[in-house]
Amino acid sequence: MAEQDSIAIVGAGVIGASIAYALAREGRQVTLVDPAPPGEGGASFGNAGHVATELVEPLPSPSLLFGFWRELVAFGGVLDIPARRLAKFAPWALRFAGAAFRRPEGTAKLAPFVRPAVPELMGLLRDAGRPDLIRQHGHYEIWLRGDVERQSRDQAAAMAALEVPTEAAPRDLVEAARRNAHAGSAAGLYFPKCAHVVDPLEVVRAFVDAARKHGATVVRGTARDIRPTDGHVDVVCEDSTVRTRSAMVCAGVWSAPLMRRFGLKAPLEAARGYHIQMPGAVPLVEAPILYSNEKIVVTPMQGRVRATSFMEFAGTAAPPDPAKPAWLRATVRKLGYACDETSASWVGPRPCLPDYLPAIGRVRDVPQVYYAFGHQHIGLTLSGVTANAVADLVAGRTPRHDISAFDLARFG
Repeated sequence: MAEQDSIAIVGAGVIGASIAYALAREGRQVTLVDPAPPGEGGASFGNAGHVATELVEPLPSPSLLFGFWRELVAFGGVLDIPARRLAKFAPWALRFAGAAFRRPEGTAKLAPFVRPAVPELMGLLRDAGRPDLIRQHGHYEIWLRGDVERQSRDQAAAMAALEVPTEAAPRDLVEAARRNAHAGSAAGLYFPKCAHVVDPLEVVRAFVDAARKHGATVVRGTARDIRPTDGHVDVVCEDSTVRTRSAMVCAGVWSAPLMRRFGLKAPLEAARGYHIQMPGAVPLVEAPILYSNEKIVVTPMQGRVRATSFMEFAGTAAPPDPAKPAWLRATVRKLGYACDETSASWVGPRPCLPDYLPAIGRVRDVPQVYYAFGHQHIGLTLSGVTANAVADLVAGRTPRHDISAFDLARFG
């Protein structure tokens, strides 16, 4: 295999793993570098499993900016910004505020990248030999409190404006959700173009296994530096160095220090999410359900049901907050799911840039160094689209999806 085709990918989450497979199947000599086993070290392990093609708008918006306090944990919401981190968090928050007033422009950049996510991920998993891991059953959104019919109508109208198709959810499902939660009323929407995976960790492993069949290798280690030298790139770990012709940074929330060497700013924050597993629970339907008022996604997976929530800006090194999985357990019980106090829980860092667009591109002054990270809450969703676009970029082809808006140069 030609040496000039060798590439090291730093980060073996779902983005790094999908890119590794997309490059390896084109004949590139791929080395995946990560301190943890593939899929186990970042956000990929514990995500909601929802392939969310309805999320075509970046999160920052004027309504959220001026009403974010209602979402705080202190007021019963799922947003947590610890006081001890306010000073460090403020510069990111100011950029977020600026992006809130550019939401239409952000949507124009993000939406074309999100819309083909389901067929592209399905295609990549099919080619990897694991089409069984993804199911296009759509997803549901349920309201159980307040003027539920108005909330449902407003959401349907908002989705229609974004060209996201919805239908009224089946009455028997809505009634089952209402009855299980002992709610007075309920309403629901169905999103037919979405999908879910039955095990996010197995998706990562499937891509890595398929890449290995094409000659890829996995190296355990933490990348401390990326050094271009004499036509090569050295990925420097604690006690070893991987030398290749090119390198790709896919290290999630840990990507910023690696990009700094090249003069690129990557203002990343970790929006930590929590999940709980419910092995004994029975899903209402074989598709994810977003309980909109509670801001919880419940997804059926292999042998279990997973419930996911929270946006915690506590930093990557903060210990898990036991109150959050406790709240999740109590809330899903109120929604009618079988969940005991011993159910497994997890916390992981979603890599978020303040404009809620990903970072995908190459270093202009060092063209053998590429990057793909910052996919916020939709890394799984965008894994197939990103992998295919990056494979085009590395091969010198025009990317099949426009990635020009995702260049890190936008941050100076």
